[in-house]
Amino acid sequence: MIQGLKTSFNSLKKDKIPFCAFLILFTLYFLIIFADFFAIYPPTYANRSLAYQPPSNVYILDKNNKLQKPYTYNYTKTFNRETLSIEYKQKRDKKYNIKFFADGYEYRFLGLFKTKKHLIAKPDNCNLFLLGTDINGHDVYSRLFFGGQISLTIGFLALLISFPIGALYGGISGYLGGRVDKILMRIAEAIMSIPSFYLLIILSSILPSNMTSKERFALITAILAFIGWAGFSRVIRGMVLSIKNADYIKSIETIGAGKSRIILKHILPQTSSYIIIAITLSVPSYILAESGLSFLGLGIQLPDASWGNMLREAQEFANIIYRPWLLTPGFLIFIAVLSFNVLGDKIRDMLDPKTVK
Repeated sequence: MIQGLKTSFNSLKKDKIPFCAFLILFTLYFLIIFADFFAIYPPTYANRSLAYQPPSNVYILDKNNKLQKPYTYNYTKTFNRETLSIEYKQKRDKKYNIKFFADGYEYRFLGLFKTKKHLIAKPDNCNLFLLGTDINGHDVYSRLFFGGQISLTIGFLALLISFPIGALYGGISGYLGGRVDKILMRIAEAIMSIPSFYLLIILSSILPSNMTSKERFALITAILAFIGWAGFSRVIRGMVLSIKNADYIKSIETIGAGKSRIILKHILPQTSSYIIIAITLSVPSYILAESGLSFLGLGIQLPDASWGNMLREAQEFANIIYRPWLLTPGFLIFIAVLSFNVLGDKIRDMLDPKTVK
């Protein structure tokens, strides 16, 4: 197995584009796992008096172009009576040095031990926002890490539910055949006909109001997973129909092996290549689903962060023009989904060489 993984990784390294996609995904998941270490502010930080502050400029050269330790300047907020808008201007009368691996608010590092060290320390008496703030004064840079923990992982909950159910259901239907196959497939088709979008709206209105947004969306995802397995089971059923006629399956039947043993031990493992490919290609759809639902207000709710609800403010034209840093979550969604699709195509080619043209 180890040798097989090594061979697959070497094959992946030879193709630059899928390998770059793999590195991007590895980096994204590494950053969200260690979000507490890389973030400057805690996930609950908010300062409404600093709403829509632009990104802080970090400098490493002084006026004479000599190399200095990283530093920044503070912003002052003023109200422009002519345009009736709030403006931020840098105060260049005092420099604030930025410290790395310095003491900050208390972090729980991977839940194993506590540390007060984090990557970038906020300078004293200075507000450091590397990617600006939103309307509530949240630090966009820090919330990208905590939002990614939701957007990039919640889809795996649905996969852990839907894929085992779909594989087992399709395996039973395809192997038994006949009347059982017809009944099971009609049930699957009925489930597939349920409009998931309207079901989401109904669920969001009937779920208990005292649930946190994370619990709320996790429950919605779990319920949708119980519906989403139907399409996957149809594909597995088609594969099983061809596998069950193989000679080695007939030999196993002649020695008296039970049907459950044949399905679980000898037939479903033959579909593992497709299952791996389907998982890789299904993750992007759940990332987009979470982002879309949170964007519409049906998923993760404030003050919790996800890339979807962070992107809600970008729907305003004025924010797109004057506050482009609010589009950063959308860029990360695009990069993550594209990387998963590219990597999924490569894995499909490696596991099923017959599809390569």
